[in-house]
Amino acid sequence: MESNSLRREVGLFPAICTAVGIVVSSSALFMLGEGFANGGPAFIIAMIIAAFTNLCVAFSFSELAGMLPAAGGINHYTLPALGPTLGIFSVLSGYFMVAGISNAAEAMVCGEVLSIHLLPNAGLSTTFWAFFMVIALGALNLGSVKSYALAQTIFASVMICSMVILSIIGLCGGGQGEPVAEYPSFDLSAGGGVVSMLAIAFWLFVGLEFVCPLAEEITNPNKFIPLAMISGIVIIFISDILFGFMALKYIPMDVLAESTTPHVDTAMVVLGRGGEIWISIISLVATCSTLNTFVAAIPRMLYGMANEGEFPKVFGKLNKFGSPWAGVVLVTVITMALIGFFDVDKLEVLLLAGCIGWMIAYIIAHIDVIVLRKKYPDEKRPFTVPGGAVLPIVSTILLVIMIVMISDDPAERLEIFELAGAGLVICAEFSICWVKFAMKLPLWKPIPLEDIKAQVAAEAAAIEAE
Repeated sequence: MESNSLRREVGLFPAICTAVGIVVSSSALFMLGEGFANGGPAFIIAMIIAAFTNLCVAFSFSELAGMLPAAGGINHYTLPALGPTLGIFSVLSGYFMVAGISNAAEAMVCGEVLSIHLLPNAGLSTTFWAFFMVIALGALNLGSVKSYALAQTIFASVMICSMVILSIIGLCGGGQGEPVAEYPSFDLSAGGGVVSMLAIAFWLFVGLEFVCPLAEEITNPNKFIPLAMISGIVIIFISDILFGFMALKYIPMDVLAESTTPHVDTAMVVLGRGGEIWISIISLVATCSTLNTFVAAIPRMLYGMANEGEFPKVFGKLNKFGSPWAGVVLVTVITMALIGFFDVDKLEVLLLAGCIGWMIAYIIAHIDVIVLRKKYPDEKRPFTVPGGAVLPIVSTILLVIMIVMISDDPAERLEIFELAGAGLVICAEFSICWVKFAMKLPLWKPIPLEDIKAQVAAEAAAIEAE
């Protein structure tokens, strides 16, 4: 008898590629360029601290995924720890809000690549191309589109390998570019200091936890999920450092700071027009993969929440192609509104505002780990965060510091707080009102872990019966 249940066919390497795939994006390379342009070689200190912070996050998500391997992510982790209000809020602030903001920034970087590097004679603006990409991917996800996980894994791997190869060529002097007259010195006060650059460095590693929903498909999830996230951090750290030091070798820091496509500009300096086209095409494909991941994943998160009564019912409806159309439309419209409202020179503001939403979700995940340990000390945990509560607490403190010191520029910091604050207030108000008036549940009363597991088991049985 043929079963529709998920098969455990995903090994360690595909899991690593999945973890890295969502992180490898043009917006991350933009932030990498900003970090080294402002901090010079000393930016590596901020990267080390950010990598450690995200390593702690990976540990917490690994423990939570081990407890609820078939659950729907941070929402299900938070329900038995902190209650439905924060469960809904964690998804909306950490993923829905971030999706709109980061999609807008990612599309704008893509627009820059197309309008400046690939099709400079087309006469079409960055905004036009950004709108085109978002609308195209939104329309694609309204149709009967199967998972692009394999393609995204391939493209992410090619992107990483391309950046490493380009970096090695440049560092070894194998290209045609001329190094700068004087290599920047190691200055811990550059860019406003290491603390002010932590949020930029943080963006280079966010999203690794997207491997957790694969728990039912990974051959050995208790071992491979933490290994995949840890390996992802190491791979990204090494490739980013190589690229950063290579970029500083050929492009002055002030020029690098003005670039919205530092990866393409560096490739052009090192390998000429051929390098520009090579990295532009790979960047474009990686951007499409990242955008498609969010446009596909976030509506499905909302779909699951709607079917559990945690979001309006319309988001739980599928069109004739089996797509959660309302969520796709909402994500697409919000992304387009942000593209229309912000200029390309506000990329850093957009991305750092998104950082705050993601940081808050990670803080909630750390709290979930600590609370669930106290409430359910005997619950089976195939993976446990080492050191007790120390690492979640230390990582939470670092995340709070990153939020407070999000930028060394007071005016930019105010813009970031205004944008992120508006989004967080909307997410919080919706969560409170929905739980109180629609779900008619106590705002802060946790749902027993046994009930969550029973609900997950029932959902899995329903899927298998279809």
